Amino acid sequence: MLAAMLISLGVVFLAELGDKSQLITMSYALRHRWWLVLSGVGIAAFAVHGISVTVGHFLGLTLPARPIAAVAGVAFLGFAAWTWREGNTGAGGDAPVREPRFALFAVVSSVLLAELGDKTMLATVALASDHSWLGVWLGATIGMVLADAVAIAVGVVLHRRLPENLLHSAAALLFLAFGLWMLLDEVLGQRAVAVASIVVVLLLALGAALRQATLRRSGQAAGDDSAAR
Repeated sequence: MLAAMLISLGVVFLAELGDKSQLITMSYALRHRWWLVLSGVGIAAFAVHGISVTVGHFLGLTLPARPIAAVAGVAFLGFAAWTWREGNTGAGGDAPVREPRFALFAVVSSVLLAELGDKTMLATVALASDHSWLGVWLGATIGMVLADAVAIAVGVVLHRRLPENLLHSAAALLFLAFGLWMLLDEVLGQRAVAVASIVVVLLLALGAALRQATLRRSGQAAGDDSAAR
């Protein structure tokens, strides 16, 4: 059991580094308190690896990747719209951090959807078929929480240094990119279209940000001229 726990911990921790669920966790840490995000990640990790162990050890089955990716893609587009709306109806960049009513549910559900059918879950399924199911379950859960804790730390640092409106916009773009990638690449198999779509979205977002910055500078310059007169 201890060997299974250590192996699965190492495999999952390494697999999570740079994975989409880690980026999703960081996007939540840009907007919510670290303990809420970490709690959501812990619940999602416990659940998703429990499913992996059940599928791999007790059932010996595989998961239907495309239907899961389709559901996840649509959900992430919804998360993108919700995050964008939340950022544009907030009280401003200096307002205290507020936790929406369903923030914990959003963290749990999005991380769970991101992991279903992902390489981390498939690795856990494979490990559970040959090792102690309890050790794999515990090790995979701890490995995922540790990896995502790194992302939460990065998000907390950025949250302290960047304006809240910018952080909401960045989080919304991340969710939009994940949704487009899942629907176009993992469901339809059109990787080139997925890459092109994400690049277009990022370029449009960059253009909008530059335009907003230019308008802000123009407004400040006009204000300075008025004050000088």
